[in-house]
Amino acid sequence: MEVDIHHLQSWVGREDTSCETLSPSLAAQFDATFNIPSDTDPQDRAPLLIHWCLNQPIAPMSELGRDGHPALGGFLPPVPLPRRMWAGGAIEFHDCIHIGDNVERHSVVSDVQLKHGRTGALCFVTVNHEFSIAGRAVLSERQDIVYRDLPKEGRTKALPEPAKIGTHSKVITPHPTLLFRYSAVTFNGHRIHYDKPFCINTEGYPGLVVHGPMQATMLCQFAANLKGAPPKSFRFRSHAPLFDDTDFTLNAEATGDGMKLWTAAVGGPVAMEAVAVW
Repeated sequence: MEVDIHHLQSWVGREDTSCETLSPSLAAQFDATFNIPSDTDPQDRAPLLIHWCLNQPIAPMSELGRDGHPALGGFLPPVPLPRRMWAGGAIEFHDCIHIGDNVERHSVVSDVQLKHGRTGALCFVTVNHEFSIAGRAVLSERQDIVYRDLPKEGRTKALPEPAKIGTHSKVITPHPTLLFRYSAVTFNGHRIHYDKPFCINTEGYPGLVVHGPMQATMLCQFAANLKGAPPKSFRFRSHAPLFDDTDFTLNAEATGDGMKLWTAAVGGPVAMEAVAVW
């Protein structure tokens, strides 16, 4: 598929701003999704990475693409490649978000790059987000999005080595209801997370895809629980998808200045790796 990278790069510098109040009901829904036993009264401290539930794009049904996402060409460039995934990111925590806070997000498209891999063209879009409350910075984030073509029929990939089990490990069952709930609290209409016929027949996946941000949230919360304090920074990168037909593990081991973390399907390779620093 032809990709006009020069046209797409004209989106660099495009900005978007949004504000939303973190309500007690949204915090309760988020906590229920992750089985977090925490308080949700106004001014209670909000759980880590709940900001991904705030200030999400809200598009009418008539403006959605084939995959359930808002059609591209507004804030994000109109990359013609059909598959899109959250490839990774990095977060710096400056201050806490509390329930009842009015959280403002200011976003900028900072880079668009075209690369070619074994499976064809890959287009990487980088977006920087700044989150603040009444002018007080609470969080800075870099988001890496990758767009790619559908896999060619008959192509086989070498199986990577199974991931090791971490010093600390926890098994997660990716039940379809868990995936649906996370899609709901993040207002994410991407059909790969709840529409199994679409996943199999259109996208070529074997099952529902476990959200990258949900994996990152679980890893960040896992790290904070093990350490007894939220990290000052957290970065993550996706390597392979996880699906709803196989349990996966959260894994962690201490490093010199923090913690190395990863997810993996039981018996499978590393799906996402992350680093938390305090």
